[in-house]
Amino acid sequence: MYNITNQYINCFINRFPRRTYFIILIGFQIYGDSMTTSDHDRIKALSLEISRLKKERNAVLLVHNYQLPEVQDVADFLGDSLDLCMKAKSVEEEIIIFCGVDFMAESAKILNPSKRVFMPDPSAGCPMAHMVTADGLKKLKARHSDAAVVSYVNTTAETKALSDVCCTSANAPLICRAIPEKKIIFTPDRNLGRWTAEQVPEKEFILWEGYCPTHQLRVKLEDLLELKRRHPDALVMAHPECLMEILGHADAVLSTGGMLRYAKESNAGRFIVATEIGMVYRLQKENPKKEFIAMEGAVCPNMKKTTLEKVARCLRKMPEENEIALGEELMDAARKPLERMLEISRFAKK
Repeated sequence: MYNITNQYINCFINRFPRRTYFIILIGFQIYGDSMTTSDHDRIKALSLEISRLKKERNAVLLVHNYQLPEVQDVADFLGDSLDLCMKAKSVEEEIIIFCGVDFMAESAKILNPSKRVFMPDPSAGCPMAHMVTADGLKKLKARHSDAAVVSYVNTTAETKALSDVCCTSANAPLICRAIPEKKIIFTPDRNLGRWTAEQVPEKEFILWEGYCPTHQLRVKLEDLLELKRRHPDALVMAHPECLMEILGHADAVLSTGGMLRYAKESNAGRFIVATEIGMVYRLQKENPKKEFIAMEGAVCPNMKKTTLEKVARCLRKMPEENEIALGEELMDAARKPLERMLEISRFAKK
């Protein structure tokens, strides 16, 4: 049984229907009144069916760290945006089932145009990705013709197609340092862009005014300060999509993949996790002797749309409406900045 705090559980009860938070509790293996034999049986039956269907379909399940716990548990590969981009590029299976939000599945299709890519719930979008318009970006590029466009992977295929290179929260400073241009148009997240600009002061940044609703509106300073007051020994790990006032109180500013490494390597026994609440499950599972405290309310509703039932249905029926469909010309243009990012990242590891 994983050791989680009551505040993690309670934050779901007022935000989601009973069915949603019940699934989350099941994923944490909480027993008693919240759990019944039929629920155990449901999880087991669906997990076995998904495993069987993956083999029959020659499919691979890529899952983001913010997904529901029970979905994380059936993943073939679990990771952050950079991890998933790299994995999507190298998978051998003919079918990719992507448990995340729309831009992630689009990126998998762009990097694997010959493969079929499905989302269990195609309505799982990313509000921030859709804050950029092609017309607006074209006009901004025209005003700053000497600037490179660096786009967070949390963007649509159309935005990527207008970009020089992509980045993730794990490699944004690396990417911005590596390119030769001294001026950077950074889209769409102004918070990640502002933090990256601080790490790369030698360059000029023009920030698109987008943001992640979960990190900007639901990770609140007053909540963080209260958690720090109640847990003065806890280290704060914060995602760079958070506001600067949050990052100023962090012991480490990290992508979700970075959080996993930091928590594992740290001698600390308690951490406050300033990012989407789903991250706490993997952190706790992989570090059972440590305590991870979630930010109440830091829930991305779109990341919670994917359920085991939807994954199983997607594998069973392969619905046309769930498949990612992009034009070849658009994919060719969007692939270039993604592959440039992956190339820079690979070179940096050597």
